[in-house]
Amino acid sequence: MDHRADTYIGGRWTESRGEDVIAVLDPSTGHCVATVRESAAEDVDAAVDAATAARPALRSMEPAARAALLTRIADELEKRSADLAGLISREMGMPRKHCEGYQVRTAVTTLRNTAAALPEVEFTTRIGHSTVYREPVGVVAAITPWNFPLLQTVAKVGPALAAGCPVVLKPSEITPLDAFVLAEAVHAAGAPAGAFNLVLGNGMNVGEYLVGHPGTAMVSLTGSTRAGRRVARLAAPGVKRVALELGGKSASVVLPDGDLAAAVAGSVRTVMINSGQTCTALTRLLVPFQKLAEAETLVAEAMAAYRVGMPHDPDADVGPLASAGQQQRVNEHLERAPVDGARTIWAHPPDKLPRTGFFAGPAAFTVTDPRIPLAQQEVFGPLLAVIPYVDETDAVDIANGTDYGLAAAVWSADEERALAVAGRLEAGSVAVNGAPFNGLAPFGGYKQSGHGRELGAYGIAEFTEVKSVQRREGAAR
Repeated sequence: MDHRADTYIGGRWTESRGEDVIAVLDPSTGHCVATVRESAAEDVDAAVDAATAARPALRSMEPAARAALLTRIADELEKRSADLAGLISREMGMPRKHCEGYQVRTAVTTLRNTAAALPEVEFTTRIGHSTVYREPVGVVAAITPWNFPLLQTVAKVGPALAAGCPVVLKPSEITPLDAFVLAEAVHAAGAPAGAFNLVLGNGMNVGEYLVGHPGTAMVSLTGSTRAGRRVARLAAPGVKRVALELGGKSASVVLPDGDLAAAVAGSVRTVMINSGQTCTALTRLLVPFQKLAEAETLVAEAMAAYRVGMPHDPDADVGPLASAGQQQRVNEHLERAPVDGARTIWAHPPDKLPRTGFFAGPAAFTVTDPRIPLAQQEVFGPLLAVIPYVDETDAVDIANGTDYGLAAAVWSADEERALAVAGRLEAGSVAVNGAPFNGLAPFGGYKQSGHGRELGAYGIAEFTEVKSVQRREGAAR
């Protein structure tokens, strides 16, 4: 069993001064596979001080030099991709065969995309007799989740460094191990000392102290809506910039002329891969009521084709949930849905689940009342709600009828009609007819799915302040 008592601050590995130890559990067995010593307040202070000291070096780097740094970090992560895939599978449970692509390759690509997007950011522009500058906001506190730990981390660290901002990272206490590998990659890439710093611990202790620290200028969080509210409250006294990527209850709207088979396959895949622990999972499948029976048959067939198993099983598609808490939450929804009037379409046989670990059986339900919890709350598990609608207006109303607005999908043989419906959806990202995700396009949510945008040039701009400098008309130029 591995034990890490160190952390990365100011460009060097240093011993953590906290007293508590974090147990990292293998979700497929529930057994402890590693321990990590929690950071103390003194470690957070040191990390913020190191980041503050690094500001001049980062700010003075030309954008091309920052882009080159991100590319080197991506190269270093790519060298470690096989080990990272196994590590992430062990700490959060995604089947090993999916980890290298979904968890690691996407992270490497995100760093490369950020480097490629830097030239698109106008750090200096002219408006009449004014020069407008985009300047780095300052020290960034990055707080990241456990479901895509490396990807969600580089989606913050990469753009922040690209903008010239040093970072203090606090990864999820459930999945801290990959952050050590990222720190190794940053160090090997030759980042300025203090540009990237790592602190470890839970949200209530280390996270809240970091958010409220007077030396941090901005907080970037990916997490639950509840966590987002808490971070916003803690950041408010310092009037800090806050970027929040929060929960989702994404709708997949199949119009009457849409390819129902493709819509079902695409939607079910988002719910099954990573055991539904994806904020953009299309957990609500909206179909015309005339096609409900056909949709139910297709959903049952699609879900039954996925194999639930241990992460090391090469045939497993769906692994365990990341924690006992997630398992309990999903099981509560499984039990409550029929009581609330949902009708079971398909459910994984409970006796066929692995006997160890935090497994919960995938299931799909027909929901005629879109107000029930299964159709309103983010379950973060492999559960799908199939919801019939009467007409297009009804479909849009149901799709928009939650507190969330992160992602959505529209399916139609008439692309113009699909685009018109996409324009009516209150979601930050909408895929038409299964269009692939674009890692250079802005990503973020409406309503309680958060605010701010990640990825590409928009993600870099999120970490900047805007200053205008006026010159007298006719002054020499």
